[in-house]
Amino acid sequence: MQIRKATPQDAFALAPILLLAMEDIVYYLIGQQDKARAIDFLTYCIAQKDNQYSYQHIWVAEANETILGQASLYNGADLANLRQPVLDYITKEYQHTPIVFDETSAGEVYLDTIAVAPQAQGMGIGQLLLRHIIDFFVHNQKATIGLLVDQENPKAKSLYLRTGFSKVSEKSIFGKRLDHLQIKPTAKDS
Repeated sequence: MQIRKATPQDAFALAPILLLAMEDIVYYLIGQQDKARAIDFLTYCIAQKDNQYSYQHIWVAEANETILGQASLYNGADLANLRQPVLDYITKEYQHTPIVFDETSAGEVYLDTIAVAPQAQGMGIGQLLLRHIIDFFVHNQKATIGLLVDQENPKAKSLYLRTGFSKVSEKSIFGKRLDHLQIKPTAKDS
């Protein structure tokens, strides 16, 4: 298993995996429940630079040249600038203007999505990706990682808590109750 940064050429393989983590949100953003159009939307965004879903912010887990999982994260302070090209594209391509919420802010690297392809679930790939990004951002760059987890997804929350995250607040976005979790550098990371 190899973990590497994504490339624009990975967009086609990554889009369905990303959709696993954010299907309801993508349907809301594009204003329609059409899986093919949702995958097209993500494929486009992933292949572009400087946006919220860009390959620039994605780490992939790959085996035998097959992408099995992904983690997408970016600096929370950059949310508005990274989101704007996505919103512009949605308005142009889907004639839709969604109301959006700030899921992150300055002071954390935001883990937007983490997902594993269906055929690879249960193999520890999500945990491998999580440990990799914690090593990279928290231990090496001394950054705080934040994420939101649905309160109705105790399995995911349990994984994050076992990995060292702790709850810092609650949020309500897109009609869902979410726990805001963070993992911060410790004295031994200095």
